[in-house]
Amino acid sequence: MTAALTGTAVPRAAGTPRLTRWVLRLHRPALYAWTGLVLALAALLLGLRGPLADAAAEGWRQYHACAGPARCSYDQAAILRYKDYANYATTALNALPMLVAGWAGAALVGRELESGTARLAWTQGTSPARWLAVRLAVPAVAVVAGSAALFWLHRLAWRAGEGRIDSAKDWYDRFTFYANGPTTVALALAGLALGALAGLVLRRTLPALVVAMVVITCLRAALEFALPHLWPAVTHVSTTDQGLGGDGLGVAQGVVTRSGARVPVPACGSEAACRAAYADITGRWITYHPSSHYWPLQLTTCALIVAVTGLLVFGSFLALRRATGAVRAVEAAV
Repeated sequence: MTAALTGTAVPRAAGTPRLTRWVLRLHRPALYAWTGLVLALAALLLGLRGPLADAAAEGWRQYHACAGPARCSYDQAAILRYKDYANYATTALNALPMLVAGWAGAALVGRELESGTARLAWTQGTSPARWLAVRLAVPAVAVVAGSAALFWLHRLAWRAGEGRIDSAKDWYDRFTFYANGPTTVALALAGLALGALAGLVLRRTLPALVVAMVVITCLRAALEFALPHLWPAVTHVSTTDQGLGGDGLGVAQGVVTRSGARVPVPACGSEAACRAAYADITGRWITYHPSSHYWPLQLTTCALIVAVTGLLVFGSFLALRRATGAVRAVEAAV
């Protein structure tokens, strides 16, 4: 019989659009907070690209035009204001992956498993795999859109100060490099996947939040350590009178002996030992990454992070399968 003849309602199969609306409704406060954060940082970065950068550049021009300390008058407030706001924006972009990881572990997955709402959803016609897929895909869209816009604006702001503002950071600065490129997006996605995995494994809000934030911080530290070795570096050799040279991300450096061998900088504990150690030295060498290696380093770092993110997502589905298998075994026994 049809539903009209029997008077009973036919339940509608839970599809992706319905799940998407449910996720957006359930996590609406987080979406509003994310949108507000992105808009606030975007406004700050636009200011750093425009009036703040112009004022700081004028302040530095005045400083260099000073004839002497006694007659020096320049806009120091504009220089310091630009420096502070640039540091705030760069720090905020570097903290985005930690925020995403903590939220994903605590609210996106951990809280639903701890409260039992996830299990309720699984009994309403939604498969666990679809439940997790939607909870990863929907936030991923917002994370990618927001972090991509912010890193692009940060790079524009950084380019506006390059060569004009003496206090502007170099491209290889440990925080500027990640805020200036797509590694920000990749790390934010890794934080999302890591938070989901932590929530599935721990099934508790606070532990998942702490573990996700700690692990994504460790992942970032490991990437920073591996960064100089992700792309072939170049070596610059100079004489002792020419200086070290080689402006960029340093990898290693040392000295050149009379035989042409490149060795590390000799360690000596006294003036006589130093004199003897440096008697055979004819030059210096440095292995580094020039500015032309910026995009190769960015893309190789992104590829590595994406690979790690794929493993985290795979691990999340394995953890979900194990959890739902245990639940079904208990229900069957009851």
